[in-house]
Amino acid sequence: MEDGLLQSRNSYEVFEDHLKLAQEERLEEDLQRNAAEDKVLLTNYGNFYGHDGVRQAAALLARQLPDGTYEYKIKQCHGAVCFLHWTGNSKETAIEDGADSFLIENGKIKVQTIYYTVKKKNSSAGGEL
Repeated sequence: MEDGLLQSRNSYEVFEDHLKLAQEERLEEDLQRNAAEDKVLLTNYGNFYGHDGVRQAAALLARQLPDGTYEYKIKQCHGAVCFLHWTGNSKETAIEDGADSFLIENGKIKVQTIYYTVKKKNSSAGGEL
């Protein structure tokens, strides 16, 4: 898509494109199409900045939930703000409480928050990571 067409998308279109590309594990395309270069990502595992920060956060999640699959439970948008409730599952770990919020401006995600708890499976001690 040309840059002008990307900027003309509404928040819901950007949100849906981001979620589709995330499910397809197409991070670089998602960054180019949907993330502002100065994106701020605030999480319970730290704060990340710009495209490199998003790559770092994605790598952390991939380590926490190796070969994970994700399910989107609730998707909502109102104006420039969107919300996502999601779960994740892998052989070793699971996430039941994933919650993201997004601020989308000019066809790009400017700010995103992420909260989730990783829990070990099949462990007598159980517990969080």
